[in-house]
Amino acid sequence: MYENIDALAVVRSTSPDEPITLLRPHAATRAARFFVEKFQGKSLYAVKANPSPALLELLWDAGITHYDVASLGEVRLVNKFLPDAKLCFMHPVKSERAIAQAYHNHGVRTFSLDSHEELQKIVRATKGATDLELCVRIRVSSEHAKLSLASKFGADPSEVADLLVATRQVADALGICFHVGSQAMSPAAFAEAMGHVRAAIVKASVTVDIVDVGGGFPSVYPGMEPPDLESYFDVIHTMFEDLPISYSAELWCEPGRALCAEYASLLVRVEKRRGRELYINDGAYGSLFDAAHVGWRFPVTLLRSNTAIGTQMAEFSFYGPTCDDMDYMAGPFILPDDIKAGDYIEVGMLGAYGCAMRTEFNGFGETETIIVEDAPMATLYGDVRDNDAVHRPMRTSTSHQ
Repeated sequence: MYENIDALAVVRSTSPDEPITLLRPHAATRAARFFVEKFQGKSLYAVKANPSPALLELLWDAGITHYDVASLGEVRLVNKFLPDAKLCFMHPVKSERAIAQAYHNHGVRTFSLDSHEELQKIVRATKGATDLELCVRIRVSSEHAKLSLASKFGADPSEVADLLVATRQVADALGICFHVGSQAMSPAAFAEAMGHVRAAIVKASVTVDIVDVGGGFPSVYPGMEPPDLESYFDVIHTMFEDLPISYSAELWCEPGRALCAEYASLLVRVEKRRGRELYINDGAYGSLFDAAHVGWRFPVTLLRSNTAIGTQMAEFSFYGPTCDDMDYMAGPFILPDDIKAGDYIEVGMLGAYGCAMRTEFNGFGETETIIVEDAPMATLYGDVRDNDAVHRPMRTSTSHQ
């Protein structure tokens, strides 16, 4: 473990043969404090974005007390490291065994659903429990998002009213939730979705206790520069205040990418150059899954101390280290035109999904982890107090990397 250094210092001191994950705990803490201070509701960290125990504990210490879990494995993980956290099982399709174990063994009381069949499973698995918080997920558009989440989950508008009425009959607290898609580039995504929430409540004539606006809060990437996050919060809160809901209703959100994208980056070495193609030692089966499979453009920088000012820049694509032709990242990634084998590149904003999607295919995938204290390549968090003013509950588990 190395501390108090930046990415270039890592290259100078180690000249690593293998990829290195660079962690910035201060960036994750800053993002969490931003949501705790500025979102006028409860923020649930979407664990799937990065399930690192160290990150979970960082977010807890920064004031995030609720966690969006999508599997029994995530339930067990968070419960192990944060036994006092509130777990919300927000996957709309679960096995009865998973529901039962979450409820009876891990104290989960919050579940989402998008069908009558799922509602019946929850009732059976919890043995008719009367202390359930049940959130009906409705289908909304992902047209403002870079990655759609509109096709797999969500009750159809024609089914929502009946499902809300049925759920209200067995729920201690009734919620409505939705997801506008990943990396929503406009607050209009949430305004339009909240319009659907209003229509559903009016049609069903039920008392709603929770409105969960899901995730989709963006981070900054090349070609993706969203408005400031407070503009999203303002739209959400204004729409929430205008809903016909219980006077004590709670507003929730489920940030994943927004809380952890700036937490980590990746240090890779160029093993070969072929024209505008660079062969690097991580790729599609490692931390760069999204760069390969959904064409995500991550920020990159050449870590070389003697690059001359005014050096010409060029567009490059990457090949990863495996023997698979699919291990290819089209980019384009903008780097100095004189880059060569043996040079090191930092790939930024990989705290979200990069670490979570990594495999060991073809014998690759192991990375060392180093803590650095320099700034992430981009940020949306420029106005958060860097002090201990945010109340944080005492953590009862020990830190793991």
